[in-house]
Amino acid sequence: MRALKHSAALFLACSLFAGDSNTITKLDDYISSYKQKEFELDYKKNEAESLKLRDSWVSPLQLRYSYRKSDPYGNTQVTKNSSISLNQSIFRSGGIYYGIKFASASKKYSDYSITMQKRRLIKDAISLLMQIKRSELQLQKQKKQIKNSTIKLEQNRQEYLSGNLESGFLDNAIIQLNLVKQVKLDLETSKEKLVSKFKALSDIDYKTAFIPHLKNVSKEEFLAHNIALKYFDSQREKNLYAKNVTIAKYLPALNITASYNRDEVDNPTFAGTGVPSPPPTNYYSYGFSINMPLDWNTFRDVESSKIDYLKSNILIEDKKRELLSLYEQIEQNLNNIKRKIMLAKENYAIYMKLLDDTKKLYKAGYKAKMDVDLLQNSADMAKLDMQIFEIDKQLELLGLYEYYTPGEKSAL
Repeated sequence: MRALKHSAALFLACSLFAGDSNTITKLDDYISSYKQKEFELDYKKNEAESLKLRDSWVSPLQLRYSYRKSDPYGNTQVTKNSSISLNQSIFRSGGIYYGIKFASASKKYSDYSITMQKRRLIKDAISLLMQIKRSELQLQKQKKQIKNSTIKLEQNRQEYLSGNLESGFLDNAIIQLNLVKQVKLDLETSKEKLVSKFKALSDIDYKTAFIPHLKNVSKEEFLAHNIALKYFDSQREKNLYAKNVTIAKYLPALNITASYNRDEVDNPTFAGTGVPSPPPTNYYSYGFSINMPLDWNTFRDVESSKIDYLKSNILIEDKKRELLSLYEQIEQNLNNIKRKIMLAKENYAIYMKLLDDTKKLYKAGYKAKMDVDLLQNSADMAKLDMQIFEIDKQLELLGLYEYYTPGEKSAL
């Protein structure tokens, strides 16, 4: 049930992503089926371990059977013994209750640990998708840059041939063209590396994969629905019950005992004297025992468990501060990206105005077609910058969504 609860939280988080929900039905789809199966098995194992821990206070029935041959008087004697016994603790000064609660808290803690690993992997897959898209936009921009460098080289060549430009300017234009071409090759290599990493994580085709559009969340919402804080809170709960179990371990415990036995002896020696072997014997016993250990390390053991609990409280506060710092840093980065987008919009508006004027001059015969193409490419690059910065914004928000789980509210 806990695994389903966390899967539901992941699904609810996905519902905040704007876009076509038919393309990606849930966040799990971003990672490969093999990795999904690994996490599914992790949840199942955690379930089994939790049940085993929960019922660990139930003592097993001890079944015993022995068969022994001997010849103390020259004749073979056979002795058989069978028994069933139980030594069950029914009272441990609260230890049984806290042990069951500890098992439940341990399962919750482990489930959150698995879910955090899963969300981190999903976040990595989505991040790679966004970076691939960003690389594609950068390649488009670089192709425009190559076109502009080619136009500038041609303009310099014509001016050089007409005697209006020194050869050094022509050389610089050639070098600049080669540099932007090299940058394009580097971008293509970077993109292929990103694609390779994505294919290692996911089964879906990056070319058609839906990239979610994330929205900003408030600081209060980010902390109230934060899986990292839930994880540390579950650790605190686990350590609380572990402390109580440790204390109960050194307090009085009551056990009930019961057994049923059957003994058989087959002795031919008795038959030679006319005395038959004794008949099988069946007998039972029951009772109870009270015990309380007096251990030299009792205080140290209890003190150690208390320290673990106190430390878990500190870890929560420390994680809160860390998450607040992360939120504030991302907010600052988002503000810087917003300013970059505004600058790109201003540049685009300037280029579009120049392009419009240049087109008019071109039609009037005062400007060349290369001048129009140069400004058109520059305007297109400014527009691509806006799209690139929007992806940068999404990558920053993804750092928040790694922890944000709107499907379940923290008790902190």
